[in-house]
Amino acid sequence: MALPHHPTAPYAAQNDIYTTLIPAPPRIVVPPPPLDNLALPSLELPTPLNSQTHPPPQITSNTVLDWSYERRREAQAILPNLYLGPMTVAKNEAWLQAAGITMVLGIRQKAPGLAGKLMDSAMARIRALGIEAETLDLLNNTELIKRFPECTSKINGHLIAQQGQGKVFLFCESGNERAAGVAAAYLMEGWEGVDYIRAMQVVQAQRFCVNFDDGMKRLLQGYWDVVCARRAVAGNGMTGGSGSGFGGVGHKQKRRLERDEDDDHEMGQDDLERFGGRSFAPFASD
Repeated sequence: MALPHHPTAPYAAQNDIYTTLIPAPPRIVVPPPPLDNLALPSLELPTPLNSQTHPPPQITSNTVLDWSYERRREAQAILPNLYLGPMTVAKNEAWLQAAGITMVLGIRQKAPGLAGKLMDSAMARIRALGIEAETLDLLNNTELIKRFPECTSKINGHLIAQQGQGKVFLFCESGNERAAGVAAAYLMEGWEGVDYIRAMQVVQAQRFCVNFDDGMKRLLQGYWDVVCARRAVAGNGMTGGSGSGFGGVGHKQKRRLERDEDDDHEMGQDDLERFGGRSFAPFASD
């Protein structure tokens, strides 16, 4: 196969195919959930960390096989006490009452406009029904990673106040993007061993139209690292009961450097061991 032509210096000849594109991290692939002996997705959850706020260790139903396009306009139960859907469902007073929703949490863009006014009017009608209504305003998706603990705190605080009888409806404009990310983060925080891949699998199995794009996947991957670090710190007895971050540290421990100065001097030898046997070069002298 002929190599593509790239302009090179007069004294160099191209050896192999190469690219001038900026390096990009590998894509995060969310595999389909495993199937049980009835060909239904098997997505049982482990024991929850807090039995006061979280349901029994299984999800209510699996809807992948019977999903239809029209269901994107409806809300689905991600957990027995947590629903996910679009903003149009938040305006459906009959559904809110029939489903027994006791709290609505809306995720929206922090910008003046028609969408914000529509959500404000929907929230006013919800409060008139005696349902608690909260909103989370974001400048962009990347702001979510520092607001995930706030969402979890709002949901858990409400469920504890309702003594296990509450139900929360989580929504954004489409019900497929930011609110889906919040639902996945909630699973990661509430069940030990449910990582970002497993959390996205559960959410997508219940609401098949959710859209975890590359940005949201990396956001959840980064937040999973935060969740793991927080649990490790709490396990070492360093936290003072804070559930939304690394605050409440009772005592500080000095960090020990993994390398001393002698190790730093040996890095040159490490590089030789790592790269010394490689013979590939994109160019060769004429």
